[in-house]
Amino acid sequence: MEQEYLLNLLYVVAFFFGGAAWAIGPVIISRLFAPRTLQPQTNSIYECGMQPIGEAWIRFGAVYYLYALIFLAFAVDVLFLFPVALIYAQEVILGAAWLDFVVIFLFIDTLALAVVYAWKKGVFQWERKVYNPR
Repeated sequence: MEQEYLLNLLYVVAFFFGGAAWAIGPVIISRLFAPRTLQPQTNSIYECGMQPIGEAWIRFGAVYYLYALIFLAFAVDVLFLFPVALIYAQEVILGAAWLDFVVIFLFIDTLALAVVYAWKKGVFQWERKVYNPR
C-alpha cells in the first residue's frame, strides 16, 4: 500500500514538473534565441514588414460581425452534428430512430431558416470599400 502511494505521488510530481517545463520552456527558448535589437518594421502597427496604409483604428461594419457569428454558429453546429450522427446511425440499426430523425431535421431546419434570414438581411453581400488617402 505504501509503495503504491509513493508511486502515485511520483506520477503527480512528474506531471507537475513536466507541465511547468512545458509552460516555462517556450519563454526560456524565446529569450535565448530572440534578436536583441528591434528592426524599424517591428515598431509598426502590424509586424508583417509592410508599411501600413491608414490608421489602426478603423471601424468595421456590423455586417462583418454578423458574418462572423453565422460562421461560429455553423462551426458549433457541425461539432454537435457529428456525435448525433454517430448515435443516430447506431439507433437506425436498432430500429428506433424516428424521434431522433425528427429532432435532427428540426435542428437543421432551424439552421436553414437562420441562413435564409441572414440572406434576406443582406449579410452575405459585402460592399467593397476603397481607401482614399488624404
